[in-house]
Amino acid sequence: MSFGGPQWPQEPQQQGQQGHQGYGYPPQPGPYGQQQQQPGHGQRQQPGYGQQQWQQQPQGGDGTPDWGALADASAAGNRRKRRLAIVGGVVATLAVGAVVATAVVATNKKNDEAKNGTPTPTGTVTATVSPTPAPTFSSVAPPPPPDPKDYISDPKKDKAPLTTDGLYPGRKLTMFGRPYQKGATSATTNCAAVTQGGLGTVLKKNGCERVLRATYVKDGVAITVGVAVFPSEKAALAAKKQATGGIAPLTGAGVKDFCHATVCLRRANSVGRYAYFTQSGFTSGKKVTTKDKPVFQASDDLATFVFNQIYARGKSQAKAAAAASAPPR
Repeated sequence: MSFGGPQWPQEPQQQGQQGHQGYGYPPQPGPYGQQQQQPGHGQRQQPGYGQQQWQQQPQGGDGTPDWGALADASAAGNRRKRRLAIVGGVVATLAVGAVVATAVVATNKKNDEAKNGTPTPTGTVTATVSPTPAPTFSSVAPPPPPDPKDYISDPKKDKAPLTTDGLYPGRKLTMFGRPYQKGATSATTNCAAVTQGGLGTVLKKNGCERVLRATYVKDGVAITVGVAVFPSEKAALAAKKQATGGIAPLTGAGVKDFCHATVCLRRANSVGRYAYFTQSGFTSGKKVTTKDKPVFQASDDLATFVFNQIYARGKSQAKAAAAASAPPR
């Protein structure tokens, strides 16, 4: 930009640039690359900004100076000086601001390095902090909790008392909201004596130790469940697979004879060293068919109940063993 005189100097030179001079350096050539006129006769030198420019003195008609024209020229020169001084001050302010910004950045950089690095102590250190030792943990993993199935599968671990009152508690059983009234119960070591058909032979062959029975009644349907105890899980599983015939119905305690000279539903299953058998039918002597849902439902309820009772036996023994082996607090 031109202010009616010499061009404004170029922006301050960036570090690393070559071939250009910036603010405060010797002046650049005149505007538009023109050569400056050399002073001659009747001319005087007019000071400019960063370079020299020559102007012709105005002459009057009588050879005397034109004082009005000289006054106007002098006023215009003063205005140019004031403009150049203002702009120069702005540039100087910007230059000083750039220097200050550079100093701030450098200071921040130094602070960051001091913060992230190791600062040099300014005085004698009189206090020390001992590091807190890290907690130590044993490399030995704690043993897993005992498996309840282990306690109902191994006679060496399965030592809890086993009675009909413990296996079939109370006078009433409720499964999934369906109530069953308990009838007679019995326990015997003569396993074959409480069976029908070929089941007795199967139990004896696999080493049956005892059988605990109970009968339940609901809406004219009676169910006898018998739990046979064996010396191992393998023996109980074999008895289930080989089962034929069924557990003998247990009557008494308000339950009449049922499943005699008729068709009833017989089932067999096992868990651990226990095999359990159910026989379900109508107290009226009616034959059971596949359409008789109440009979199948009663058989399922009693089988589920017995399974839960046997598993709870193993769970309670496993819990007691874990508590006994736990270190004292």
